[in-house]
Amino acid sequence: MKVVVYSSKLYDKQALCRTLDPQWQVVYFEAALDLNTVPGAHGAEVVSVFVNDRLDEPVLQQLAAGGTKMLALRCAGFNHVDLQAAQQLGIRVARVPAYSPYAVAEHTIGLMLALNRKLYRAYNRVREGNFSLNGMLGFDMYGKTVGIIGAGKIGRLVGKMLKAFGCRVLVYDPYECSVCKQLGIEQVQLDEIWEQSDIISLHCPLTPETDHVINADTIAKMKRGVMLINTGRGALMDTEALVNGLKSKQIGYLGLDVYEKEGALFFEDHSCEIIQDDLFERLLTFHNVLITGHQAYFTEEALNHIAETTSDNIRAYLADEIMQNEVKA
Repeated sequence: MKVVVYSSKLYDKQALCRTLDPQWQVVYFEAALDLNTVPGAHGAEVVSVFVNDRLDEPVLQQLAAGGTKMLALRCAGFNHVDLQAAQQLGIRVARVPAYSPYAVAEHTIGLMLALNRKLYRAYNRVREGNFSLNGMLGFDMYGKTVGIIGAGKIGRLVGKMLKAFGCRVLVYDPYECSVCKQLGIEQVQLDEIWEQSDIISLHCPLTPETDHVINADTIAKMKRGVMLINTGRGALMDTEALVNGLKSKQIGYLGLDVYEKEGALFFEDHSCEIIQDDLFERLLTFHNVLITGHQAYFTEEALNHIAETTSDNIRAYLADEIMQNEVKA
């Protein structure tokens, strides 16, 4: 049985090699899956993909024509997959619903602290022999109100960590969160998040309802100087609205681990190129913006769990067992 793995960096391959069945014929491609690379999957019953691989109808048609019957996603999100087209083509899809919520939650807190206490600026200053504290003023996390959008595992963990700092934590989720009450996290409506929060952190899936949930209108409702953090999905935020909010100082701090057009940028070395994304380059000009390259999930524990769950999903498919992590249209 042939398995083709796309977007497989060295660390992905190392983790997968420890878990995939040695009897399977596994082919690794570092390149992302798109219309140009899809011929490499010809003859593969199973194709494994990551978060920025292209899985729209034209690509899925090519996969189906080449004999692919299953897509093994190595990520939790599946908004980049045309599930209706996959179902019509007879391609089953399974994901990794949670690999390490602790990794993402801890990175989220790290972004907050680094922005607040200017750690990235302090690092560069001291290396240059500059020990001035001008422009380095931060604030106490204690007593601040933090709004979290999304009461899933990651959102709840972030809330629990912030409670330890002495923050008041609000959360918005369309479903009632009984665990939040136990943690002392207040579940509120979105308008209360916008109006009351000193810091807002996004931990919800990307759906038609949450697409650009951070936009010009919602930014205008926020406290002046608000800190915005996104370790969820890039398209939860309207980048142009972020730039305008930073220019007007309505947004005081911005921390991103994801970006709505990251597919052409992230996970690759572009240091010797001229980046053509003007909005992304504009974000980098602000001293109060900190961007990491989709690394919030990137821990040893998370990589191992992704590989193990991916392997389990493929085994369940081959054994014609119920795939607990299957996603359907």
